Amino acid sequence: MRIVLIYPYFIDPRIDAEDVRFVPMGLYQVASALKEHGHEVEVLNWHDRSRAPEAVARDLRAKRPQVVGCSILHANRWGGIEVARAAKRIDPAVTVVFGGVGATFLWEHLLQHFPEIDYVVLGEGERTFPRLVAALATDGGEAPGAIPGLALRQNGRPARTAASDPIDDLDALPMPGRDFDLSHVSLTRGCASNCRFCGSPAFWGRRVRSHSAAYFVEQLARVRARGRRFLYVSDDTFTLNRRRVIEVCRTIVARRLDIAWAAISRVDAVDAEVLGWMRRAGCIQISYGVESGSPEIRRRLNKSIRNAQIRRAFEATQRYGIMARAYFIYGCPGETRETIQASIDLMRDIQPLACVFYILALFPGTALYESVKRRLGLTEAIWLERVEELLYFETDPNLSADQVLEFGRLLRESFYSGLPGFVEALSPVDDPEFRPLHADFFSRLAMTFDQGDYARIDSIPGKPELAESLYRRALSYHPDARAFLGLGILEQKAGRFTPSAETLSQGLAHFPEDEQLMVCLAVSYMNLNRFQDALRLLARCRREPQAQRLAAACRRAMR
Repeated sequence: MRIVLIYPYFIDPRIDAEDVRFVPMGLYQVASALKEHGHEVEVLNWHDRSRAPEAVARDLRAKRPQVVGCSILHANRWGGIEVARAAKRIDPAVTVVFGGVGATFLWEHLLQHFPEIDYVVLGEGERTFPRLVAALATDGGEAPGAIPGLALRQNGRPARTAASDPIDDLDALPMPGRDFDLSHVSLTRGCASNCRFCGSPAFWGRRVRSHSAAYFVEQLARVRARGRRFLYVSDDTFTLNRRRVIEVCRTIVARRLDIAWAAISRVDAVDAEVLGWMRRAGCIQISYGVESGSPEIRRRLNKSIRNAQIRRAFEATQRYGIMARAYFIYGCPGETRETIQASIDLMRDIQPLACVFYILALFPGTALYESVKRRLGLTEAIWLERVEELLYFETDPNLSADQVLEFGRLLRESFYSGLPGFVEALSPVDDPEFRPLHADFFSRLAMTFDQGDYARIDSIPGKPELAESLYRRALSYHPDARAFLGLGILEQKAGRFTPSAETLSQGLAHFPEDEQLMVCLAVSYMNLNRFQDALRLLARCRREPQAQRLAAACRRAMR
């Protein structure tokens, strides 16, 4: 059968789309399972199509799917509903299937109110979805109502089948990296923790299942062979099984995969040995759920970590040249200006290099959502409103929108104003083995202030000077192509073309085939009227698209 699996769009614009722009790993897992059963499957990333309904209809007409599947995180459920409606308008016979965490916890609501949705896959879909498609494709075959892990209409009313068993042997699943260019990979499923704001315990269960190290690294190798050099590891807590993580990292190093990746962990699930191996294997960022500097707020969220654990984890992570990113939640039960100040104090103490600040939202499937529902007598009818989420402060008379917005402003202001000091205080581990990795760490960090995300944030003071200091610090550890290039460009921007030429020449001495260094050095030579020297460099460039344009400019200047 012809199947399109769609990651639908969100209705609200994103200031930073990093956390929503990538197709969820589960959609690729299901796609690979369907491919293994002989179906024609395409995965479509429509996370940003909210303003292009005509493109949605055009693509659906062109692809003529027999089955449309939508991955619902909850906040994109309206995007999924609109895709379903468009698909049914084009072909009333098409089968529309929803899945994912958002659909799993709202299955009854979706089937009751939206007739364009035919089925909802509950939980893991790698077994349920192929069985459903087989049932649809075969006259007189298995009845959908006999398939475990499915929600459907029976006698016109929403109903669900028996729960499907968890997939214990994850390595038996087909490998998505074989079929698709992935942005995310996963080693485990499930989370042993039980945070009240998180849906993972209810969706996956608290028993953690894992791929073997061999399977996981082979997945990485397949994705790397497609040309991707950076990946996100999407596990709730990647480091839960430290022996497995060390085995993974040792294998990555042994296979020389040359891949960079980011992971998520808990502050009570890392140590120096694990962090050292993660850095050797290419890990450049770990995100930790700090949530709040107030122990009382964390208690109310059932986030069972202590300030001392948070401090140790952030210090150790950054000593091994891994960017430690902190998640903070504000607008929580019992939030006050004093608890926000506790978060600011902790932030200044742990000195994170990146922070993400969220207003606490209530999602179906979380313990906090269920408790608010009981307290206020809410029903799922609230999701008939065209909203992405229900913010906790909207349910708490002790909090107002103005208060919560002010809390967010204070947190962000404190982080951005303190960030240069956090950077200057970095003290990596003094180990010769890690010196090249430290150079890579500091040059990446410099790039964020010079050309990356932080370059666009006006409230961070002294960004050019900070970037230059970081590039020079990188080179104090080891020759690094990115550091030579970034420093050379900064010197060009300042009109210091002779020092720039010297810096870039040093870079080429270490990296003689680096065409970016060649082009930038040529630019410095052109500004020094050394056009013949520039031409010699540009003639060596085969991949840099601007080389020919610059060479033509040199020839014109020499006439």
